[in-house]
Amino acid sequence: MKFDIINFDGAKQGEVSLAKEVFGLESRADLMHRYVMWQEQNGRVKTAHTKGRSDVAYSTKKIVRQKGSGGARHGDRGVNLFRGGGVTFGPRLHTVSHSMPKKVRVLAIKTALSTKATAKQLTILDEAKLNEVKTKQLSADLTKLGLANALFVVDSVDEKFALSARNIPHVKVIPSSALNVYDILKAENLVITKDALSLIEARYK
Repeated sequence: MKFDIINFDGAKQGEVSLAKEVFGLESRADLMHRYVMWQEQNGRVKTAHTKGRSDVAYSTKKIVRQKGSGGARHGDRGVNLFRGGGVTFGPRLHTVSHSMPKKVRVLAIKTALSTKATAKQLTILDEAKLNEVKTKQLSADLTKLGLANALFVVDSVDEKFALSARNIPHVKVIPSSALNVYDILKAENLVITKDALSLIEARYK
């Protein structure tokens, strides 16, 4: 599978042949869904936490005598009826993350890359670098190239390019080491720089 290498002006800078082992696989919706669920679960933090009967610091001494007080029959002050007492069946701090085999994660990423390549939603860019921070100019260039909604995967993040792209809606820049299925599928177009492509193929072949 061959793709043209272009620059921000849309001019062809060469041609590259994509590795079939990375960009030529069949689409596997089940694997990609499993990866996204794994990624979202690991990013979720359950911070809600309440104290139960055994967590509150109150004396377990009986508050009043059993009979003769004219009130209810209570034991210690840590029960849920009193302010500051233990909460019944309240949320507890716990983890919701689960494991996913590395080989399955790699296969899911390669499947997502192959899906973009097959759908012609993949662009190979010569380099993602700018001489100065110009958000307006970059936005105009991306619109002209049809990349207004795109994920840029680079070998090393250029600070000026990243700052220029930061305030453009639906445009995200990540290094090749942070490649993941969620970002690939979320963007309409996948843009990979020439050098990042070499790193990706070397890593996932």
